[in-house]
Amino acid sequence: MPETNDTVPVDWGPFGRPLFDDPASRKLSRVGVIDVGSNSVRLVVFDGAARSPAYFYNEKIMASLGAGLSETGTLNPEGRVRALNAIRRFAALADGMGITPLTAVATAAVREASDGLDFRDEVERETGIKLWIIDGEEEARLSAQGVLLGWPGSYGMVCDIGGSSMELADLAEGRVGRRVTSPLGPLKLRDIKGGKKAIKAHIKQVVSDLHDRMGNETGKRLFLVGGSWRAIARVDMERRNYPLTVLHEYRMTARRIGNTSAYIHDSDLADLRARCAISEQRMSLVPLASMVLKELVRRFKPKDVTVSSYGIREGMLYEQMPQALRERDPLIEACRFAENKDARNPGFGRKLYHFVMPLFPRAGWQRKRIIRAACLLHDVSWRGHPDYRHEVAFDNVTRANLGGLKHAERVMLGLALMTRYTNKNFGTHLDPFFTLLSPDQRREAEILGRAMRFGAMLWVAGDQPPGEIRWKPKSKELKLMLEPAAKPLFGEVAESRLNSLATALDATVSVRYKRG
Repeated sequence: MPETNDTVPVDWGPFGRPLFDDPASRKLSRVGVIDVGSNSVRLVVFDGAARSPAYFYNEKIMASLGAGLSETGTLNPEGRVRALNAIRRFAALADGMGITPLTAVATAAVREASDGLDFRDEVERETGIKLWIIDGEEEARLSAQGVLLGWPGSYGMVCDIGGSSMELADLAEGRVGRRVTSPLGPLKLRDIKGGKKAIKAHIKQVVSDLHDRMGNETGKRLFLVGGSWRAIARVDMERRNYPLTVLHEYRMTARRIGNTSAYIHDSDLADLRARCAISEQRMSLVPLASMVLKELVRRFKPKDVTVSSYGIREGMLYEQMPQALRERDPLIEACRFAENKDARNPGFGRKLYHFVMPLFPRAGWQRKRIIRAACLLHDVSWRGHPDYRHEVAFDNVTRANLGGLKHAERVMLGLALMTRYTNKNFGTHLDPFFTLLSPDQRREAEILGRAMRFGAMLWVAGDQPPGEIRWKPKSKELKLMLEPAAKPLFGEVAESRLNSLATALDATVSVRYKRG
């Protein structure tokens, strides 16, 4: 039986009841983690919808703890001072935010350095933060869990590159499997003697060994985690003049990776980093990382390559989630949270979804979740200036930190929300984004946007539906059956918007009223 709200049945639809207000989720509403890597030290504070959290605070210091480790066997002295100062600052920030204790982990540089344990003890003595030094397999597991935060039920192979190491982990049916670690971090590669030829030979040998240890499997989806991979993806975007510079879920092919690797090696790095907004420290590691990626793709032959902005820090959050929360769709949970926080009539998105769905009788589960997300977000941009509200709606969703959303789906969702506020959605500076969509995707987004634009006129109290749409695609007949409570809401503006929807469908339209 469906739940009830007073005496009215509540149909939560195919996505289930929202969990963001559940006690198990609320206790994760603000969680702080520190990641002490070989190259950077970062504090992230997650906040908001626990299944797809927002970044309440995100700060990174490029400490280069692992610089020179291969030669000295110890942490970089200057980097050690910078890292400790950063953690001291992070501890003070966390205390001010009221989110102590923080969860903190250290990876390759600290675990391999002879003074790593001494650094760990100094951090706890100076800041009160207990720093957990994790091994390579645990690092791989947490990074893979970060991928699962964005893609529940994922399958493929996760590759996480840091400054001093590179980890691989298998994913199958949403679970982490075999895990291996290697010394293929760019800081380590930089210390190899013999120049580029020796480095390439070393990379080839290590990747071949990794391939054997991972079971000689090829043809999997490859998820890339780590700052150096993201920098390469950003360069690929620059090289291609790609319109949507959102790194999460950016796709690359083996050929494009090869072309971008050559582009990096032929470019002036100072000019390239300025154009791509990449830090000097990070850019210095990109040529070496691109050599690793090129060989990795050559050896493992992935069916596709996807960039993940979620990694070890998100994996630490995932570790704290109950299983029921892990299994939820991160996109839908985030959109529900946004609706509850920002919409004028929270809860109407669910009614709007059921109202417009008859227009999409052939929609599979992936398309249904985009329609669901659009309906939940249809009113969250109402505070924008009326002249620019459509652009605000587009920007909000295309730039938002949303998991489980391909770039084309992100733009399709943005176009639908843009159309919800205006029918003039082409011939603007946003047109380059729409090149990521097929003609059918553009049309479907426009129909969804016009349907929401019309449906938003029919706000009725409680959970009572405003009526129903009956759509006959073959005969191109669109019928609107209105509930008595919605009859006074169907004025001339609403009628105009219904006619606009009919035009997009190339349909004839009729209106009927149900008996009271």
